[in-house]
Amino acid sequence: MISEGQSAPDFTLPCDSGETLTLNSLKGKTVVLYFYPKDDTSGCTKQAIAFSEMIAEFAELGAEIIGVSPDSVKKHDKFKEKHGLKVKLVSDEEKSLVETYGVWVEKQMYGKKYMGVERSTFLIDPKGKIIKIWRKVKVPGHAEHVLNEIKNL
Repeated sequence: MISEGQSAPDFTLPCDSGETLTLNSLKGKTVVLYFYPKDDTSGCTKQAIAFSEMIAEFAELGAEIIGVSPDSVKKHDKFKEKHGLKVKLVSDEEKSLVETYGVWVEKQMYGKKYMGVERSTFLIDPKGKIIKIWRKVKVPGHAEHVLNEIKNL
């Protein structure tokens, strides 16, 4: 299990608009790496919109916001276009990153167990160290909470 204080595991994954993104390419910036279950669902949409609406405030503090889900790049592109999202979205179809970060977990709904992404956020400092982890995130107020955490660094 990944914990605060350790180096954030690097990744190389496809990103929306056909780019490939690596965590190492963001060294020197604070990174908000947030994991969410699925594009275009209620909670995930609200979360992405909240981060998008505050993207300028994060950028002023030198922070980059990266969303990660197992959805395809094509789904990410449609999701961004439909809701006017400004955050980068990484596609983890192989589920390697969600497993590495320990957010691919057994969940339960209506008595049925299944595997899925636990909504989580990792705050990574400019040197690549994890300085804060939020697990089982509740969407309302979360983007503001993360922004305040960065302001207090």
